[in-house]
Amino acid sequence: MPIHCPITTNRISQEQFKLLSSEVMDHVFAIHNDFGRFFDEIVYKKELADRMSGVVLELEIIVTHGTFSKTYYVDVLINSSGLFEFKAADAIHPRHRGQTLNYLLLLDLAHGKVINMRPESVGHEFVNCPARLVDLKNPRIHDAKWSCEVAGAEALRDTLMPLIADWGAGLETGLYEEAFTHFLGGDEKVLMPVPVIGAKGHLADQRMRLVAPGVAFKMTALQDRLDDFERQAIRLLRHTNLNAIQWINITHTSVRFTTLS
Repeated sequence: MPIHCPITTNRISQEQFKLLSSEVMDHVFAIHNDFGRFFDEIVYKKELADRMSGVVLELEIIVTHGTFSKTYYVDVLINSSGLFEFKAADAIHPRHRGQTLNYLLLLDLAHGKVINMRPESVGHEFVNCPARLVDLKNPRIHDAKWSCEVAGAEALRDTLMPLIADWGAGLETGLYEEAFTHFLGGDEKVLMPVPVIGAKGHLADQRMRLVAPGVAFKMTALQDRLDDFERQAIRLLRHTNLNAIQWINITHTSVRFTTLS
């Protein structure tokens, strides 16, 4: 199995999760009133575990493919069915929702919640995930703008498609990007300094992931505004010595391969 978890989870309904969430939040509000808002998130998680039964902290999930392995740690899992991610941040950001969605997919759960303990009033948001990884292994492929003549194109595609067949298409882009880097030889061979050129010449070097000399690669998970990303990427090309960017946009239902040059 490519996804390893020591606990068998129980996929519950939205109504069941709301009941569990209500119980959790009663404790969270009480803890926040008692401890205040200036502690690290681990303090709040451990206190919750002391006040509730069935709480597992820092649940380890290992995702593998061939020689690649990445370990995630889920903040709080309750009764093998309720996922809660704790934060101590200025606000709940899209990356927090994305992280929670990633964990829901890995654990095959439909509902989770992000809880932010830093504000004066506790911040909390539901995150729902109706999709299941088992159903995300055959996305539509769009490759009309993909040039197989550009160096590295075949290596990227031949690496990604088995990953999707093994894991599914909906996980965080960083996971696929890390797997690419691993199979291409690791950071020491992939993460390279690229000169940035301004009006008067060399400005600085910026480290980018290269699939071949002069060819960068980038993974995104954009649902819309792909044209804006393309415009910005073309601007980047104009101010570097790169020949092309191999761009892969992956969503739950589709994978779009694009060569920018």
